[in-house]
Amino acid sequence: MARYEQVLTPVDGVISRMRALDAALPARDGVAVFNRVYLAVTEAVDRGIDAGRFPDARAAIALDVRFAERYLAAVDAVSGERPPPACWRPLFQFRHHPGVRPLQFALAGINAHIGHDLALAVVDTCRTLACEPGDLEDEFDRVGDLLVSLEERIREELTPGPELLRIADPLTHLLGAWSLERARDAAWTTARALWALRRLPDVAGEFTAGLDTAVGFAGRMLLTPLPD
Repeated sequence: MARYEQVLTPVDGVISRMRALDAALPARDGVAVFNRVYLAVTEAVDRGIDAGRFPDARAAIALDVRFAERYLAAVDAVSGERPPPACWRPLFQFRHHPGVRPLQFALAGINAHIGHDLALAVVDTCRTLACEPGDLEDEFDRVGDLLVSLEERIREELTPGPELLRIADPLTHLLGAWSLERARDAAWTTARALWALRRLPDVAGEFTAGLDTAVGFAGRMLLTPLPD
């Protein structure tokens, strides 16, 4: 176990940053809502690594940290009065809107992070570890499985009212058009495409910019203000 203590420090670092954000942000802040969800996911991944549930602990740690760093970089950009990536802008722009519900904030953040950041984090990790995306597939799938399992719990916890009322709720119809599982599958395909384009930086840059814009557009739709 002692062999992993130093290696796990980067995961502890991102968890500490998310906990600090959780303590500093108002509970109803849209970024705080997503941060609580992502903190739970990151803590679950960390427990899984400690318990030996990942085939390659080093790869799981690297992917987890590279992934989290992209979200934290968006937070730092806004704190420094710089624009975040387009995929994150809707969440930061609408974070205090009274007509947007907590579940919308949570899923808009997940949309940005899975739809855009995850693919880039896979590429970042491949460069860090000098490996191919296929070498990370098991770790990618296990992190994705954690996210999917938490999504249902998030929807239940953040969707108010009895089930029969939810069916008629505009929120149910709005969020029914978005699927975390489909977003995860698309992220893996995107990661492989970006890796194949790594020797064509201009094309890869255009591809990434288009992805950023498209994911941001989806996030804006998820944050459509709704009546009570």
